[in-house]
Amino acid sequence: MKDELYKLVLEQPFTTEAFFALVETTASAVAVSEKYWQTHGLNGARVRILVEIAKHGGSMLPSELAEKIGVTKANITLLLAPLEKESYIVRTGHAEDGRKTVITITEQGEALLLEHLPDNRLAVAERMNRLDEQELRQLLLLLGKLNQA
Repeated sequence: MKDELYKLVLEQPFTTEAFFALVETTASAVAVSEKYWQTHGLNGARVRILVEIAKHGGSMLPSELAEKIGVTKANITLLLAPLEKESYIVRTGHAEDGRKTVITITEQGEALLLEHLPDNRLAVAERMNRLDEQELRQLLLLLGKLNQA
């Protein structure tokens, strides 16, 4: 049994080794951004939600947001509550479908992003500058290929 487990965890096929190297690298890179947010008393996951809403034009449905960030519709409600409490977002009824709710980033939410995103992006860029421009282009191409369904 231990020999079988040993093989599974240490003698991985090249594809599995590449997968876990990607996972570890992603976690390490995300930690750079998360460290920035923590040192400023902010939550990176909440900031990501604000960024996604801003990227979507400032408003979106909770179900769209949940799909974009990879959480369930039930979990998105829990994630949005603190942002609403801190006045970074507001929820309003959908103009055409009263059963739906629209999430909109507030001026306070936009101000938070404008204040902190530039320095956060610099911290991330420092990490990514380990690769030259050609390597970054190749990385984006490979990640895009992996991301295709």
